[in-house]
Amino acid sequence: MISPFLKKRKSSERQSEGSFIEHTVSEDLQQDPLENYSTSGAEEESSSILEKKSHLDKKSLDLVFAVEQMIQAKQRVETSNYEMQDRLNYANGQIDRLNKDLKNMNKVIEDREKSIRDLEQRLAEKNLRVDQMLDDYRELQSTLSYEIEELKSINEVERQKYASLLQKNTDTLAEKNRKINELEEKVGKLEIEHGHMKQKFETLRQEKTHLVNIVNDFAARMTSPFAAKSSENGEVSSD
Repeated sequence: MISPFLKKRKSSERQSEGSFIEHTVSEDLQQDPLENYSTSGAEEESSSILEKKSHLDKKSLDLVFAVEQMIQAKQRVETSNYEMQDRLNYANGQIDRLNKDLKNMNKVIEDREKSIRDLEQRLAEKNLRVDQMLDDYRELQSTLSYEIEELKSINEVERQKYASLLQKNTDTLAEKNRKINELEEKVGKLEIEHGHMKQKFETLRQEKTHLVNIVNDFAARMTSPFAAKSSENGEVSSD
């Protein structure tokens, strides 16, 4: 960096060089920032600057180099500015979308709060109904308790009657079974007697058949001589 003293001393030398540098810088600054990013513009600018630099001394070259650094810094700032502008636009879009979402969420929240209020109202009404039903239930329970006690008393009486009838039924069944056993014994004895009688009847029938056969045989023997004599008398009379 040049001190102020050196700047005053060499101001006359820089006046001639300054006009050339200002002309070069003004040409660079007057160009569109977007055109500085193009390859052809950058190459032409580099070639023109190199041609002009060949006629300068070291101080002028240092100044040109500083100016070029400033131009590049400016371009980087502009590029960064464009990027920040894009980010800002994107952020604004995001903010707009989030604002819309926020409005929608607020609307949803309002609807939900309205629904909650309606539900709370319904719940309060249902609680009143439940309280009324509980009172009715208590009253009904008191009435049913009295009726249940009466039914228990009636049930006990009926149970005792049933127990008595069950005992009578048991005794009746025992007597009936006893009589059935006696009848079965009598039937068994009668079946045995019937078998004996049947056997005796069969014996008598066989004896009767035998006697009938003897009588028939005897009768046949007795009638055969008389038949022979009658046949002979018939033959004599015919002669």
